[in-house]
Amino acid sequence: MKSTTPSEHEYLRNKVQCVAAAAAGKKARDIKGILVAGLTLIADAFVLCTVNSEPQLKAVTNATREAMRDAGYAVRCMEGDHRCGWMVVDFGDVILHIFRDQARVFYDLDRMWGDAPEIRLNLDETR
Repeated sequence: MKSTTPSEHEYLRNKVQCVAAAAAGKKARDIKGILVAGLTLIADAFVLCTVNSEPQLKAVTNATREAMRDAGYAVRCMEGDHRCGWMVVDFGDVILHIFRDQARVFYDLDRMWGDAPEIRLNLDETR
């Protein structure tokens, strides 16, 4: 696994927290941060979340893009379609996966990356 300095670790944790908080603000659920540094070359962390509807998927996508832009981070690319049930928003070292229920079960990234360390998120769990 790639070794990181404390400042790099804090930077990544803050970036993951920003993504997760924006998703939580639009009532996404089952939000999970996963540290994948050293396990894949595409990112250092994933954020997974589930939404209930197409409008909510759009809202989470837009809210996270806006929050990250305001925090000084750029969107590298986006894949998927609001109608297909899964959007991927690439912020470089952090990739957000927004799923509808069936897509999250089908792709099962939670199991696929089950051995990767989870990143503790500070989110309001009472929503």
